[in-house]
Amino acid sequence: MEEREYTNFIYDEIDRDLAEGKVKEIHTRFPPEPNGYLHIGHCKALVIDFGTALKYGGKCNLRMDDTNPAKEDTEYVDAIKEDIHWLGFDWEDRFFYGSDYFEKDYELACELIRKGLAYVCELSPEEFNKYRGDTTHPAVSPYRDRPIEESLDLFERMKNGEFPEGRYTLRAKIDLESGNFWMRDPVIYRIKYVEHHRQGKKWCIYPMYDFAHPIQDALEGVTHSLCSLEYEIHRPLYNWVVENVSVPGHPRQIEFSRLNLTHTVLSKRYLRSLVESGTVDGWDDPRMPTLCGLRRRGYTPKSIIDFIGRIGVAKSDSLVDIALLEHCIRDELNFSAPRRIAVLEPLKLVIDNYPEDKTEYFEISNNPNDETAGTRKLAFTRELYIERSDFLKEKAPKFFRLYPDNEVRLMSAYVVKCTGFEEDENGNVTVVHGEVDFATAGQNPPDGRKIKGTIHWVSAQNCITSDVIKYDRLFTEENMTSLPEGKEYADFLNPDSAVRLTGCRLEKSLEDSRPGDKYQFVRNGYYCRDTKDLSVFNLIVGLKESKQKQQTK
Repeated sequence: MEEREYTNFIYDEIDRDLAEGKVKEIHTRFPPEPNGYLHIGHCKALVIDFGTALKYGGKCNLRMDDTNPAKEDTEYVDAIKEDIHWLGFDWEDRFFYGSDYFEKDYELACELIRKGLAYVCELSPEEFNKYRGDTTHPAVSPYRDRPIEESLDLFERMKNGEFPEGRYTLRAKIDLESGNFWMRDPVIYRIKYVEHHRQGKKWCIYPMYDFAHPIQDALEGVTHSLCSLEYEIHRPLYNWVVENVSVPGHPRQIEFSRLNLTHTVLSKRYLRSLVESGTVDGWDDPRMPTLCGLRRRGYTPKSIIDFIGRIGVAKSDSLVDIALLEHCIRDELNFSAPRRIAVLEPLKLVIDNYPEDKTEYFEISNNPNDETAGTRKLAFTRELYIERSDFLKEKAPKFFRLYPDNEVRLMSAYVVKCTGFEEDENGNVTVVHGEVDFATAGQNPPDGRKIKGTIHWVSAQNCITSDVIKYDRLFTEENMTSLPEGKEYADFLNPDSAVRLTGCRLEKSLEDSRPGDKYQFVRNGYYCRDTKDLSVFNLIVGLKESKQKQQTK
């Protein structure tokens, strides 16, 4: 798999800042909210944050954005750490929580009040929206001129739990006429009686992200706050905060486009609902776009990072075809995955001219793309299993596999000719009969006749039985970011996103495979042993892209 060097506009901006002496060492941060598991969308931000620090020999902090305690949990904190380490990144000794700064946030909010730059407001949420104004009318704030001492007193009493939720908020005093509505005296603190997963019941007021985040960046020495494009309109507020409170440094916020992926929903709220409703098998269901789901599916850190590099870092949103992600893992496994044989829908083939008590072994390559992979021996016996799709009762156009009187190559072994078949009372084929040409062991027929088809097989006496789950896209609609009017995510759930095949016959060497081991099942696709249920192999990705996917990519 080819290693690539990527560049983007963020690197250009950082190069300029270094050249102009605005910064000496690059310092970034990754601030996930611990209210769910990381998904492929978060992964883009993660790779940008940690990857930028690595490129410039700088630092990247990991900071849990736990300023909104409603759905935060230590389970998610541990999962986020595991995912970051799995991808190969490390924050070293720079692990923080947003809640570590609650005291400082409160102190700096009081500083703004004393400067006349913040005030306690009594507008209800409904009144706040009513008085917010529009593009031709400024916002209105009846409490904007509240005396400083009165706001300080009310804010302290808010902290002490004297008022119910929604009774008061703390607003920054900026510009009620601003064309940027986020600058029209935004709320920076609200009352919320929710127990915090780390702070317990110590606090009943919590800072808004737009107020807390720039403070945290500045206190940690972050030089470049890299975030997704929806925060572009928040950047003036980010700058206003760090310019008006007593913090060291002035981090620079740079925005990039979010990742939108076809046939995929990246709403953490909806993903949680899939888990809680039992629609999927937990956050790590192999159909989920979470990193733990991709890991269980068989995706590798290398393939995911390669995917993020290939899509690039842009300033405008776009929809990326999931086929590109599939291409990245296929590209890697083509060179790294050992080859094994698995018959997913087995049909017995009896070689009538082969001795019943005989077993011979054919040598087969572990990976033709890797000279160091070596070979293994595959047992051949009178009774074999082949794919049911490799046999037809009658000849059909362009079908070069097994049917009566036709010859095919049994991969790496003999040429076999179909001599007949058996059926049950419903007309279903139960057994195929054939005879091998013993002169064709691992070679072409000596008489020069052409054999067009080759099929795979396993010995009926030297194989294991396993279940295989063939995974497909979780959603049938390509663009899940723009649904037809009146439709919801649930309307496009794919009923065939996980098809379980039972009684599959796999070559015996797979008996010793470990959880997460990846293979190319010859002629079938790339599979891995499930990390939860060792009796199952999961489909990672098929062997080839369809022509339509290739054109789309």
